Order: sequence, then C-alpha cells, then structure tokens
Amino acid sequence: MSCCRNDVVLLPVPFTDLSSRKVRPASVLGRMARHGDSFIVPISSQLPNTDHPLADWRAAGLNVPCGVKAQLATVEERLVVKTLGRLSAREQQALDTLLRGWLGL
Repeated sequence: MSCCRNDVVLLPVPFTDLSSRKVRPASVLGRMARHGDSFIVPISSQLPNTDHPLADWRAAGLNVPCGVKAQLATVEERLVVKTLGRLSAREQQALDTLLRGWLGL
C-alpha cells in the first residue's frame, strides 16, 4: 500500500528497545520509494506518554484523543495495514516544527 507524507496509517511500530512491536497508528513523514520504506512517528492514545497532543485527532481518522510521540522509525511500506486519515494543515505545521526541534535542524 502506498502512503504519502502526513497520512495517518495503522501498522506495526517497533518498541524503542526493538524487543517487540505493536500495531498502532503513525504519521508518515516521508518515503523512500525505491526501497519501499516509510519514515514514521508513532501516535498514541496514552497522552501523558506523548510529546504533542493532536487537536484535530478526529480529522486524522483517529477514534480517541491522541498525541505524537518523539520517536522516529523506518518501516517497510508493505506493513501498512490501512490508511486511517490525514493530518490537518495545522497539525502538519506543528509536526514540522517538532521535527526540527527534535533533530536540531
């Protein structure tokens, strides 16, 4: 399944210690089309464990309030179970600002 930047998708996201993975929503940051990989940030409904709550979570196709976690992962695009929705323009701008801060750009 092909996805685009700012799509909210459902896929297995690896734990930071790589001990396992869990199917959860994530936002697509970009793709490496020739490799079939996508760069993602996980989305969680455990708001205290997130770094940015999503104000427009319904528009993104999420069924409960969620936030973005300050984690980056590269996953094979073929692992995407389905596309849930898309980040609003406001959330896209907020995520871009967060990414610059996280990466020191």
